[in-house]
Amino acid sequence: MEERDVKIDFAFIKATEGVLLVDPYFQRNWDQTLKVGIIRGAYHYFKPQKSGLWQADLFLQAVSFESGDLLPVVDIEETGGKSKVDLQINLKLFLKRIEKKLGVKPIIYTGYKFYLDNLKGDFDAYPVWIAHYYRAKPKTNVKWKFWQHSDKARINGIIYNVDMNVFNGGMDDLRKLLMP
Repeated sequence: MEERDVKIDFAFIKATEGVLLVDPYFQRNWDQTLKVGIIRGAYHYFKPQKSGLWQADLFLQAVSFESGDLLPVVDIEETGGKSKVDLQINLKLFLKRIEKKLGVKPIIYTGYKFYLDNLKGDFDAYPVWIAHYYRAKPKTNVKWKFWQHSDKARINGIIYNVDMNVFNGGMDDLRKLLMP
């Protein structure tokens, strides 16, 4: 799909949040993305003060991943009042549950500063999707696969602003981040 001379190859869609919320538009957006030929991915908004296992279970119940979908994503942007150690323990529970059930390493989405303060060095084995807005390119000391560079993009047919992301590689590299 092309939008204002930008080729859109993939989209990430919010599926769940915490231990109870399933996005009411998720299934519609999930199905429509596939219909228009865009590679789709689903993410869970992580709440550190809630059980990582329960959050993973909610996410897995809400999303039926298929071959060719992007790897699952956990969006972690807040500490929820937890210490760095407690936050990391709970996040690891989430990640390990997803890995055990799906057989793949999830992608971690987070902000640049949050990554440096809470995740760097302890989650380096996971692909990173970094939010670092309004820059020509993100800081290079983070090994990122995806970069969210704006939260104010406009797409025909969508009445509200959307996030805009780029992938760090070519289509062959992107295929390595798809569900088998």
